[in-house]
Amino acid sequence: MKAFFSLLAVWPLTSFLLLPAGPAPKYAVADIPATLREGAHAVLRADDEVVTVKSAGRLVHTVHRVVTVLDAAGDDQGRQMVSYDALRTLSYLRGAVYDADGRLLHQLRPTEIHDQGMGDAGGSFMTDVRVRYADLRQPQTPYTVEFDYEIVSDNTLFYPDWQPQDAEGGAVQSATLRVVTPAALPLRYQERQFPAGSKVAHTSAGGQETYQWQLANLPAVEEEEDAPPLSYTTPAVVLAPGAFEVQGHKGTAATWQGLGQWSYALNAGRDQLPPATVAKVQALVKDAPDARTKAQRIYEMLQGSTRYISVQLGLGGWQTFPASSVATNGYGDCKALSNYTTALLAAAGVPAYVALVGAGSDQPDLRADFPSSQFNHAIVCVPLAQAGRPDTLWLECTSQTEAFGYMGSFTGNRHALLVTPEGGKLVATPRYGTAENRLTRRVDLTLDATGGATATARTLRTGQEQDLYSQLMHQLGPVEQKKYVTDRLKLPTFTLTKFNLAAAPTKAAPGIVETLGLSLPGFAAPSGKRVFINPNLLSRLPALPAQVGERQTPVWLTDACLHADTVRLHLPAGFHPETLPAPVQLNTPYGIYSSQYQNLPDGSVQYIRRLELKRGQLPASAYSGYIDFRRKISAADKAQVVLLKTES
Repeated sequence: MKAFFSLLAVWPLTSFLLLPAGPAPKYAVADIPATLREGAHAVLRADDEVVTVKSAGRLVHTVHRVVTVLDAAGDDQGRQMVSYDALRTLSYLRGAVYDADGRLLHQLRPTEIHDQGMGDAGGSFMTDVRVRYADLRQPQTPYTVEFDYEIVSDNTLFYPDWQPQDAEGGAVQSATLRVVTPAALPLRYQERQFPAGSKVAHTSAGGQETYQWQLANLPAVEEEEDAPPLSYTTPAVVLAPGAFEVQGHKGTAATWQGLGQWSYALNAGRDQLPPATVAKVQALVKDAPDARTKAQRIYEMLQGSTRYISVQLGLGGWQTFPASSVATNGYGDCKALSNYTTALLAAAGVPAYVALVGAGSDQPDLRADFPSSQFNHAIVCVPLAQAGRPDTLWLECTSQTEAFGYMGSFTGNRHALLVTPEGGKLVATPRYGTAENRLTRRVDLTLDATGGATATARTLRTGQEQDLYSQLMHQLGPVEQKKYVTDRLKLPTFTLTKFNLAAAPTKAAPGIVETLGLSLPGFAAPSGKRVFINPNLLSRLPALPAQVGERQTPVWLTDACLHADTVRLHLPAGFHPETLPAPVQLNTPYGIYSSQYQNLPDGSVQYIRRLELKRGQLPASAYSGYIDFRRKISAADKAQVVLLKTES
């Protein structure tokens, strides 16, 4: 004991009192309520965002974001990406990562923040968009990441949106949005899917208006079949300017008319063509009998003489290249090619307008009740009058292979903003339903006495049913096409003996014909005197998984199409049908289905299947009926013909 006290006497006491201590733990996983961890891959601990409108031409957006990653499925939340460009400056990006107990593991260093340009596979070489990103993912979960960043934007056409719960499997513990704006620039906003009783807190002081929203304790959203996008199901606040300014170009987004007027003024005077191009157009259409024929000839000229590039250089994201530039260089982005096309049509005496649209096969339609810039693409609208009736024509100007007048799944079935001298007008693009979206298939299936089979299949796809196959035909070579199709044939054992894709336009919509030859060894091995065969080789619709718990979201059925299959089953000598499946007929709000089997005079069996799927938005309570509809179709699609071998 004496020796111990002697040691204390000679050791400086301050060495014990001033030992360096790490920062206090925070964001411990144990502090997350159990209700938020249930079913979650990640929990948003804090999302504190502030939008400060400095003027009609500048705003500042600051973000403080903390996410706890609970398992590997939530690992994407361990990264942060922030884009910037000539009109948006990234002031800073900071980050840190913590262990399960909330102890600091690592502080993000400047050398760990990566910076790279944004390009695309289509040859976008005219862009000033860059991205900075940091990766704080950890090899072991759970862990917590914390990020802070600030963007100063001189592009007030776009205000930030706020949707803290933007992914399935993500819960929200706390989130706030505060917007400060001058009273002279009143905020336009729309609250969506907010909890009952929640409302904005609005205050005024010193010529400034402040708006604040808060969300807390939102349990994870489970992924559900045929659910709407999360933008239609989880709480969000969408912001937009009234008056705005981009590089000296002032406008208003308070109405669709005003937004279109700004776009028209921004691009006015950029539709002048070189005299040689005007002369070429006039010679091209001099004997055309009507405006539609003129438009078709000009469209084919466009496809044969131009190519698409992406332009995102400051104001170039909204202001087009002059039409003379496209005529000289032979390339442009969607705005430039659309502007060039309207100029060509004008030279032929055919009025046309550029239209702005939110494009993408998975892009929901714009919110018509909230005027704002909801667009990422430009197309051309040609109002025609045929036989005394209106007949609007639409042109996709960025594709060298798209059929004349066809929009497809990329820009069809939605609204667009027509840009006219009088301002913007919201109009509908073509709608494609069961009359256009069709799959018609004829299969000849020939069995041999040993259980092998061969098959030939001819499939005509039209409308949106052919969109993917049109891309295959035009963008991939024969070997890649064949591999794509082979990889997706759901047959146990087969050899693809013949394959071909060919264009087959129909009156209603463009079409693609696919021809297949198949060798199917061991397809229907005899079982004693009987052979069991499912003639439906290529059109089986799977059942949906059973619903676990109560359905939370509405049922959105986005596909409207008609599939019609005819299969002729040719039997080997010595076999005849013993049992044919009973006919099936289903008529529901989700669609119509029928299947039937027939003995034909030549000894073959014919199977006819017809499926019509309807487009619609139904309440969550309708999902149980939809599951039953799909289950019955799946069972009917698996039905078997029983063949019996004839006794000698």
